[in-house]
Amino acid sequence: MKNWKVALALGAGLMLASIPAQGIGALQPGAKAPDFTLRAAQGGRSFNLSLKQTLRSGPVVLYFFPAAFTPGCTLEAHLFAEANSRFNQLGARVIGVTAGNIDRVAEFSKSECRSIFAVAADPGAKVAAEFDATMEGPRKARLSDRTSFVIAPNGTILMSYSDKNPRGHIEKTMAAVRAWRAKPN
Repeated sequence: MKNWKVALALGAGLMLASIPAQGIGALQPGAKAPDFTLRAAQGGRSFNLSLKQTLRSGPVVLYFFPAAFTPGCTLEAHLFAEANSRFNQLGARVIGVTAGNIDRVAEFSKSECRSIFAVAADPGAKVAAEFDATMEGPRKARLSDRTSFVIAPNGTILMSYSDKNPRGHIEKTMAAVRAWRAKPN
């Protein structure tokens, strides 16, 4: 009788150990963020977006999301749009990235991001893969995972956070930007 309980407890422990911990992003603080240039849109207008060039203006809040126009991604876009002026006051710029195509991202930038910040198309989630921020979607398609990063102007990752729930991403990234801003140069 006792052996099956031990086996059950051991099996449950092994299953839990294989589940990724919430709150831990893929690339960790201190790592160098991979540079990229992607087609992006803001307010429905498309352009080339370079991480390196955007970092010249200050820190970047880079958030990956699975798919435009899905409930969680729409909520997250609304939350980042509402918080964008506070990020800007701290000198940070918000960029969203998804594995979608530029036409869909352009529409999403206008309607769900409210034309407030840029959203980049990452077909095949190639850039997300460089950040180790991917997941398997329907029909085994590679998608961006819901992961947020704060990147310092020198390209160093200050914070990474992964969680399927979009609500904590704004709070966590805002705290990281405030902490960066509070440090003496």
